[in-house]
Amino acid sequence: MRRNPRELAGLQARTSRRAVLLGGVMTAFAGGLALRMRHLQVDQADQFRLLAEENRINIRLIPPERGEIFDRNGVIIAKNTPSYRIVIVPEDAGELEDVVGRLTRLVHIADEDLEDTLAAVHRSARSAPFLPVTLADQVTWDDISRVAVNAPALPGITPEVGLTRVYPQGGSFAHVVGYVGPVSDYDLSKMEDPDQLLRIPRFQIGKVGLEARQEELLRGKAGSKRVEVNATGRVMRELDRQDGQAGADIQLTIDSTLQSYVQARLGRESASAVVIDCESGDIVSCVSAPTFDPNLFVRGISVADYRALTQDGHRPLASKSVQGIYPPGSTFKIITAMAALEEGLVGPDDTVWCPGHLEVGGRRFHCWKRGGHGHVNLENSLKYSCDVYYYDLALKVGIDKISAMAQRFGLGVKHDLPMSAVAEGLTPNRAWKERVHGQDWLIGDTANASIGQGYMLASPLQLAVMTARVATGRAVDPRLIKSVDGIEQPSGAGEDMGMNENNLRKMRRAMFAVSNDRRGTAWRSRINDEALRMAGKTGTSQVRNITADERARGVIRNEDLPWERRDHALFVCFAPYTTPKYAVSVVVEHGGGGSAVAAPIARDIMLQALHGGFPPLEAYPAADRDKVKAQQERLSRELQQAETLRSDRA
Repeated sequence: MRRNPRELAGLQARTSRRAVLLGGVMTAFAGGLALRMRHLQVDQADQFRLLAEENRINIRLIPPERGEIFDRNGVIIAKNTPSYRIVIVPEDAGELEDVVGRLTRLVHIADEDLEDTLAAVHRSARSAPFLPVTLADQVTWDDISRVAVNAPALPGITPEVGLTRVYPQGGSFAHVVGYVGPVSDYDLSKMEDPDQLLRIPRFQIGKVGLEARQEELLRGKAGSKRVEVNATGRVMRELDRQDGQAGADIQLTIDSTLQSYVQARLGRESASAVVIDCESGDIVSCVSAPTFDPNLFVRGISVADYRALTQDGHRPLASKSVQGIYPPGSTFKIITAMAALEEGLVGPDDTVWCPGHLEVGGRRFHCWKRGGHGHVNLENSLKYSCDVYYYDLALKVGIDKISAMAQRFGLGVKHDLPMSAVAEGLTPNRAWKERVHGQDWLIGDTANASIGQGYMLASPLQLAVMTARVATGRAVDPRLIKSVDGIEQPSGAGEDMGMNENNLRKMRRAMFAVSNDRRGTAWRSRINDEALRMAGKTGTSQVRNITADERARGVIRNEDLPWERRDHALFVCFAPYTTPKYAVSVVVEHGGGGSAVAAPIARDIMLQALHGGFPPLEAYPAADRDKVKAQQERLSRELQQAETLRSDRA
């Protein structure tokens, strides 16, 4: 049907209006879109560029390499070895439980470890979500491969190669160097402003020993790196890195060969030994026995292993050489004699009558020899270890001067060593008893103190320092760190003590008689080589009171008592006598007599130190050579086995 011209004109007019309206709307929309695009691309360009960079680039910490520890000859004691681990960055992971759940289907993680780690991940996500958290440590290469293949399904999770601590020497340095372990909440609570590194779960820090005392030196400073990640959190490339500062390397004064020998020589005894270089103050050996393997603690010791250590009556975890304090027994007679000599109260030929006891303040103080020693002078009193001579001497000198002399020789002093729980010991006097016990000092207290009993307490380290000072006349200070990053540390040789050299000479001569006179208490443990003869002093310290009734019935022999009630055995010595090189102290807990138990050990250690290895049998008394030969063969096998184990750890 044909339309008339009027209808066509109306239809054309309506179409034109609609086109204009539609065109206007489209123009307005395009203009608004253009304005919005301009706003986003021009006005807000910097803001969106920053947001894009933040989504694409992550900053991650690089843990520093922990400083290594060496012995005086450069033998490695604590080292770092590569280990595979799996980490997660909370801010990249999204749903943490879901991601970790997928990971556990690929890599085995113990339930208790997983709970602790998830708790740590949540803490990290709240405080520092950009920090990587270790989910699994010491995993296998197969575990690493499975994680790498499934990376798209594991956002925020990355396999890494890190470093972990290893102690190749095993137990030989356990009490000196200590060990590292994962950072705990308790560790963090002791710090005012902890390093961000320490908030990474399972990050290792020093727990005890040198590792703990020198933590700041050994840890170093963290580095950082910028990495590009995709939408799933997978690392695409590393953009740049700023390396951190490795921890300082520390060289100790200890000789690892001698340390291993001393550890083997003490064996399963509950004992300790310290060897000091008289010339420099260097501690060349510092051993507590029995010991433990510090490698067990690096990633967290098992409950069973820890229980075995804590329930051992010989206390393998205790650092007896510096932490243990004992009545010094007759080794303290050196101090009592020096106090009297310096006061001019005794001459070398002055004698005291020993009938086997001395009445002091209405109480009878006994000599170890029930029948007494008769008339004894200074040299013989030390040679025979006569108690009555020192009771009499102490009453003339007084406890305050004896205590002061003890401190001059390094007793009752907390020596500045980077080891855990270094003991101060105790050299009591009148003021101390009044302050601590609220009581007056008694004359009987002085008699007890004169022979190293009563309140008097000293550590094996202090006894070694005392002996080194007697041998040299210098205020020898023990030194454990030889150098830090190759920089030599101050010597411990010490200055002249200002003692009367004649008095020191008399004391050395008396100590020489102890070991080299046929009637000396250490005659059986002498060194047969004239060039290496040693001077020493035996000691036996009681851990129980012997009652009058027991003396009347007969004192029970040590070997008939329970182990924990037996006397401690002690011995101190220096050698060679003419030119002292080393001072040695040995304490055997509940070992019995110092002459029978501690002196042979100290003699063997001294010869080993002087010879730098097993000495010839001719250095021993002829009667001991067969026994010593068998002992050397046994120790040689043990040391070889230990060396094989060290090689495996290395």
